[in-house]
Amino acid sequence: MERLKVLFAASEVVPFAKTGGLADVAGSLPIALEEMGVDVRVIMPKYASMKVKGEEARIGKDIKVYFVGNDDYYNRKELYGDKYGDYHDNLERFAYFSREILERCKREDFKPDIINCNDWQTALVPVYLNTIYKYDPFFADTKVLFTIHNMAYQGIFPTDEYKNIGLDWVLFSIDYFEFYGKVNLMKAGLVYSDAISTVSPTYAKEILTKEYGCGLEGVLKVREKDLYGILNGLDHNAWDPAADTRIFKKYSIDTAGDKVINKEKLQQELGLKVDPAIPMIGMISRLADQKGLDILAKIIEGLLNLKLQFVLLGTGDNKYHILFEKMAKTHKKNASVNLRFDVGLAQKIYAASDIFLIPSRYEPCGLGQMISFRYGTIPVVRETGGLKDSVVDYDPETKCGSGFTFVEYRSENLSLAIKRALALYNNRDAWASLVRKVMALDFSWEASAKEYVKLYEQITKE
Repeated sequence: MERLKVLFAASEVVPFAKTGGLADVAGSLPIALEEMGVDVRVIMPKYASMKVKGEEARIGKDIKVYFVGNDDYYNRKELYGDKYGDYHDNLERFAYFSREILERCKREDFKPDIINCNDWQTALVPVYLNTIYKYDPFFADTKVLFTIHNMAYQGIFPTDEYKNIGLDWVLFSIDYFEFYGKVNLMKAGLVYSDAISTVSPTYAKEILTKEYGCGLEGVLKVREKDLYGILNGLDHNAWDPAADTRIFKKYSIDTAGDKVINKEKLQQELGLKVDPAIPMIGMISRLADQKGLDILAKIIEGLLNLKLQFVLLGTGDNKYHILFEKMAKTHKKNASVNLRFDVGLAQKIYAASDIFLIPSRYEPCGLGQMISFRYGTIPVVRETGGLKDSVVDYDPETKCGSGFTFVEYRSENLSLAIKRALALYNNRDAWASLVRKVMALDFSWEASAKEYVKLYEQITKE
């Protein structure tokens, strides 16, 4: 049987360029697919920030990564925008990228069975395949899976930019591109793709509702039978406390007791009271309402009056910068607020914390809970999206579960979940047992990659 050919198209890919979780997926899933015998290739724009030469590179054992170059579009400091906002020509930039994805296939003589497109930046690929390239024999057997990483980002542009897509105005209608008088790239991509996936089974259900569908729930409802949810995986090699050179003391499931050394060293580094017995709550997040900062803000003062320490890392909305900076001044011995992006500190927080906080309003998948499992840090999460699919609420009676969860998006419920975690923390044996249990959980890409291969094969047969 001939190998399945897959082209993975994304606007950012680790280790070349990253602004968010899409890059992690695009850098890890293809490697897991290669392990399963798939002939997979990756394509992305060639940004100025990338330290690469030539038109391609390799990841995994031998995966070709094609770079689409164009100095007018990609020779800029950032990927999508600067401090003044999104780049004004983003529609042009990614329309060009989408056309080049198809042209590059032809130049490389690579006929993909599946093009796995990701997010609005590649949403024009299925549109072009069904319009400009509709009768091109080269793509006669090529199907498209469109993967949504976050419904909130849809590629919406003013109507007068439609001309830059290069398609007939007849497609600027309610059935395709038109969205409340504007151009919506994701909408057209959803209509034209052969199948749609998103990054967790629960999020696949959530986006069919008005609350989570961001205006496209009607379009998705029409395509419901073609919509699938596959939980993202985690690169276990990249996130491994036994091999992590950024943390103070490496440890594994067998030496989980050494985790406390990381806590003491971080307490020292951040100027907190050095006390291995005090529970440390870590949070690494964009400081925005979506991430649950609004419900956390209402209870943080009360929490800091309990016997615990709170370490925050992240940047975001100015109102939260002001709030947490003020809080840090009044709670110097048990709160550390770090308003920046710092990879090294992030690793130290995962390794040092006892509890990891993810109270998101919505979370398509989330990697923080999976990383915290790897580091023996117990997550407290809201049951939404991938958080619901990966964290099981702990029952002290049966000792089943892997973290502490709450359902209704309210401050009181978050507070209760944190207090349940703190109560178990005081039972040292039960806590140590839970730490070892979560460190043994497997959220590596292998299981997810099998689901993708199954879906790819299903699409090619239809």
